Amino acid sequence: MPLLVGLLDTSAIRRSIDSPEGISEVGPRIDLEELAAKRVAGGNILDSVANMANSILGAGIIGLPYAVRQAGFFTGIMLLVALCAVTDWTIRLIVVNAKLSGQNSYIGIMNHCFGSSGRAAVSFFQFAFAFGGMCAFGIIIGDTIPHVIRSIFPNLYRVPVLSLLTRRQFVIALCTICVSYPLSLYRDIHKLSRASGLALVGMMIIVTSVLVEGTHVSPDLMGDPSKRFTFLGDGVFQAIGVISFAFVCHHNSLLIYGSLRTPTLDRFNRVTHISTFISLIACCTLAISAYLVFTDKTQGNILNNFSATDTLINVARFCFGLNMFTTLPLELFVCREVIEQYFFENEPFNMQRHVFFTTAILCSSMIISMITCDLGVMLEITGGASATALAFIFPAACYLQLKAPSAPWHARAKLPAVLCAAFGAVVLCISLFLALGKAWTPAGKATICIS
Repeated sequence: MPLLVGLLDTSAIRRSIDSPEGISEVGPRIDLEELAAKRVAGGNILDSVANMANSILGAGIIGLPYAVRQAGFFTGIMLLVALCAVTDWTIRLIVVNAKLSGQNSYIGIMNHCFGSSGRAAVSFFQFAFAFGGMCAFGIIIGDTIPHVIRSIFPNLYRVPVLSLLTRRQFVIALCTICVSYPLSLYRDIHKLSRASGLALVGMMIIVTSVLVEGTHVSPDLMGDPSKRFTFLGDGVFQAIGVISFAFVCHHNSLLIYGSLRTPTLDRFNRVTHISTFISLIACCTLAISAYLVFTDKTQGNILNNFSATDTLINVARFCFGLNMFTTLPLELFVCREVIEQYFFENEPFNMQRHVFFTTAILCSSMIISMITCDLGVMLEITGGASATALAFIFPAACYLQLKAPSAPWHARAKLPAVLCAAFGAVVLCISLFLALGKAWTPAGKATICIS
């Protein structure tokens, strides 16, 4: 089966705005310079591993100790390993589906399998998940960077002009406009691999900081030691939602596949295995080390369990914020790709449209991040539902449509996909039920921002 190329970003494979308007692109035309450029276009395996691992190790990792608390220690660890394995399989399944359908995008696959309804469904969930992630990343920037600055310079708020650096809204705007926006203007996702590599280093610092400082926290911050090695907790379904959200990077999978210099299934399998293994090691290290210290006191953001004066943890907070505004462009790539493919699939690349949508999407997420510290139940619904749909339901459902359509659903080749889709549907329904239930309790109350 021929290689799938050009999956990096639809805009990157459309006709350049520098092309003469009068020249037809229909007839066969050999461009030697273009052929030479394709030989060195794209990134290598390490670049793709950096992008995929960075996409997985996003904001979700910081809530994994809380997921272990909810599920119970042994059940939580089993869920981490099992869901990581399922994630590895479904990421690769999306590329297999692309080959079977002859399509070069997630939207194209769903359109091929389920028509316009499938195209609309995956477009909505892709955009909702990626945009919700952008908003969450902005909120985290505002909750981490100003806190670190205030801890280093406690009197900075008294200094004219420089006091703005202690204000949450200003820091979000500064980081988004000066760092995330220039990175987001790239048309080729592999050009973000260097930023992704730096973000991965930052995430390793976070994991190491929690691992080291966990043994030095004061006794009043520690949890009940008798609750460390529990088997089954009372929040298993909540834990599944948190872990699933943490591992989802399926909306980036075809972009990362297309960014490979030689996009073959074997090379992408290697990228996926390495990325998910690195992510699993980091997730288990953080989740286990933090939960064993804080047990029943473990919070949704594990960094909040530590003292505000802990120097190493403040470094981790800074790295977490840094990770967010270098990961944010990856999510914007997805939002822009969805719009380009859904509304402008057959149109040539247009620089004005590219800049307009990049600016509009980024500014929208930035404004939401600036005016709230908690996106509330709506973000929880879109994030939780989108994660399960993109990671478990859609890849398996498409595979069932494409792989031997005449074979019964219980056939050996189809049974894993049936189980995966059923699991995703259950998790989606439970996530919606829990989110809606939270809306009618005090837990759904919005958090007030601290400027």
